Amino acid sequence: MPKQEIPLNGLQQYLPEGALPLVEHYLRKYHIHLTITRERKRVYGDYRPPVKHANHRISVNGNLNKYHFFITLVHEIAHLVIFEKYGTRVAPHGSEWKQQFAALLQDCMALNLFPDPLRDALLQHTRQTMSSTCYDAALLKALREYDTGYKPDGLVWVEEVPEQVPFKTRDGRLFMKIEKLRKRYKCKELSTGLLYVFPPGVEVWPQPTGNA
Repeated sequence: MPKQEIPLNGLQQYLPEGALPLVEHYLRKYHIHLTITRERKRVYGDYRPPVKHANHRISVNGNLNKYHFFITLVHEIAHLVIFEKYGTRVAPHGSEWKQQFAALLQDCMALNLFPDPLRDALLQHTRQTMSSTCYDAALLKALREYDTGYKPDGLVWVEEVPEQVPFKTRDGRLFMKIEKLRKRYKCKELSTGLLYVFPPGVEVWPQPTGNA
């Protein structure tokens, strides 16, 4: 099934040890309808405001490790809080959201929910909060250390691929890295010539130039 409705007592399997009481507090305080979804390629989670007096709605990918799941949930709760304060009058990832997300992360870190390496990456993340963990390669790398299951050999971060070297994405498409933009990388799909932008924290396979 693409979605699961998880009772509060079933959330612990998705959360770091000790995080459940805080999550329950958030869900009740803000009247959140939380949905666990299967993996989505472009997002880890999303927030939807109430419609016709319904609850706030947040969904989070269920394939994330416990720390990534929790941080994604907090990310979306920050969107909720900003919506309640400002409605749609401010940018989705503007300064108001960045400050709110950083404040929520600080509250979480006060509970000692994270291992030291991940805590260090989160502290740095709160100083330069970005719209997604995909844009903070250091945080994403720290989070990936806690992934379980099969990890294909040869994967590297797209930021590590030299310019003009082709690479393959997880869906089998071939790209060439063209140049670095402010936070992302401009890449050309080799089969179509279309240009795309990649955040630094995308895992890809570099390809031998002669075989591109």
